[in-house]
Amino acid sequence: MWDDVYAKTDYHYGTTPNDFLQAHVSLLGGRVLSLGEGEGRNAVFMAAQGLDVWAVDGSEVGLRKAQALADARSVRIETERVELGDFSPPVASVGAVVSIFVHLLPDVRRRLHQRSFAALQPGGVFLLEGYAKAQLSRRTGGPKNVDMLFSLADLREDFAQADVVLAQEIDREVCEGHGHSGLASVVQIIVRKPA
Repeated sequence: MWDDVYAKTDYHYGTTPNDFLQAHVSLLGGRVLSLGEGEGRNAVFMAAQGLDVWAVDGSEVGLRKAQALADARSVRIETERVELGDFSPPVASVGAVVSIFVHLLPDVRRRLHQRSFAALQPGGVFLLEGYAKAQLSRRTGGPKNVDMLFSLADLREDFAQADVVLAQEIDREVCEGHGHSGLASVVQIIVRKPA
């Protein structure tokens, strides 16, 4: 499915990085694992900030576009095609994990979050923004399956062993290509792995 979405000549979610990530990029350090990176807008932004970025996604087409965007902006990112449901990064191998609008069914989401949190080094940060369950009634992006949308309660459970830096559900204007555009209900969470 995502190969078809990304096969168009333009960038489905644009080339501008996510606002929430831009506002909090200073919290990230070391090697950053970017989950469900797609066409590379967030990975390229982080690399331009001097971060070492490992971008993973299930779409080979998206990752080729991510690499092309990195080349055009003269930054280096590492890309890897993975199935997120089966992905298991090495334990304590990254300084940060970023997940921007990565929507999965609950069992797959929990497993990915557990494995990705385990990949954090002590003191590492996990930053996530995604559509909240209230987004279902809007036509501004996101899955149409409520089970794939986020609740703060679910995320607090996923990251029960973490120190919460920020956790909120808000309505905000999202302008990210033609894939995400308009007033949206989102969940934003930043957690830190205890040192």
